Amino acid sequence: MITFICALAILLFGYFLYGKLTEKVFRPDERPTPAMNHPDGVDYVPMKTWRVFLVQLLNIAGTGPIFGALMGSVFGPVVYLWIVFGSILGGAVHDYMSGMISVRMNGASVSEIVGKYLGKAAKLIMRIFSVILLILVGTVFTTSPAALLARLTPSWANTLFWVAVILAYYFLATLLPIDKLIGKLYPIFGGVLIIMAVGIIVGLGIGGYRIPELQLANLHPDGKPVFPYMFITVACGAISGFHATQSPMMARCIKSEKHGRKVFYGAMIAESVIALVWAAAGVAFYGATGGLQNALTNLGQSGVVYDISVSLLGVVGGALAIIGVVACPVSSGDTAFRSARLTIADWFRFDQSKLPKRIAITIPLLAVGAVLTQLDFDVVWRYFSWSNQTLAMITLWAAAMYLAQNAKNRWYSLMCAIPAAFMSAVSCTYILMAEEGFKISANIAYPIGICFAAACAALYAVKCAKALREQV
Repeated sequence: MITFICALAILLFGYFLYGKLTEKVFRPDERPTPAMNHPDGVDYVPMKTWRVFLVQLLNIAGTGPIFGALMGSVFGPVVYLWIVFGSILGGAVHDYMSGMISVRMNGASVSEIVGKYLGKAAKLIMRIFSVILLILVGTVFTTSPAALLARLTPSWANTLFWVAVILAYYFLATLLPIDKLIGKLYPIFGGVLIIMAVGIIVGLGIGGYRIPELQLANLHPDGKPVFPYMFITVACGAISGFHATQSPMMARCIKSEKHGRKVFYGAMIAESVIALVWAAAGVAFYGATGGLQNALTNLGQSGVVYDISVSLLGVVGGALAIIGVVACPVSSGDTAFRSARLTIADWFRFDQSKLPKRIAITIPLLAVGAVLTQLDFDVVWRYFSWSNQTLAMITLWAAAMYLAQNAKNRWYSLMCAIPAAFMSAVSCTYILMAEEGFKISANIAYPIGICFAAACAALYAVKCAKALREQV
């Protein structure tokens, strides 16, 4: 319990200390935001800061910080370190920079940001990559809540039924003005999420469960290495490229640049608290990493969430907790498809103020998502996780270039360049070693991953030098 409390405290201090430093490096000012400059009543809609914060939180807090944290805790309490420091030094910086650069670029999507700071080739790659990722996210965040809802309802309301219902909701949420459905429902979902997180921790305490203390040892039952697997498995709770696709939506809604730290950095820290709760609950409830792994294998991620929630909070409390877990993925799935629509619209310059043009993009996106829901969840999740972290890597390099060109001191760009290099090594090493990748041994994959990260850093240094010469 001591480690858990310390981890929570560090996350809180991280927001006030490192978050403030990140804000100071970026230097927000009083210039009009896109929402104030040209509101269109659909995507560019001025909203109150507390509402934008909750929408951002629910946009990014899908099943990632819950399912991912549970799967990550199979490695043992070492996962606490990644959730805490990965978030403060990497994930929250990533979210803040992607959101604030988007504000400066009139609410541009992440592919447009990457194109401006990393070049046209990178823009094309990012456009394709981000749309694929968003569809994968929408798929993952359709099947996982559908499976949970099927456990709470009569047999006729099976998983397929709930998949259809959720996709119908996504259709409306993708098309309607952001303040009409998303802006009204998310504050309610936010309250449920807070109750859920508090309830799980209180339940562990009352039930006498022992939350394990920090150990640096790898406790994975199969001996799967922490690097790179844990850093890919726990994505949304520590650092997630998916967030860079969501932040531009809120960049089109905030009223002042000075609200950015609360909205972007703050929402990531809040999501990490959710991940920390579930990482602690997983091992504490099942008693050991082996017990948790067996539960994940036999019950699946949805079954484990159901098992923990009902056991700790009773039937009513468990239902409330599961509603919270359902709200997380659904609230990310709808904005994933919405963000995919906006990315495609920016790509082909389709005006989205007219309903027929929004429908023309939305229907094909949801059709692809519906087909992918029929694939094995674990397979989709693994590809989503790797794509997610690779997108984070690219976004951080773009943010580093932005700081190199615009920060008061070019060395401030290391705030993004260092986590970008780390994620470059993680993403490259994982795809080389993973079953869905090239299945290369660690002895070969590790050196290649390190060399890839070094090559990215060298290329970044060359681009920085070129950009500085052009400025002069």
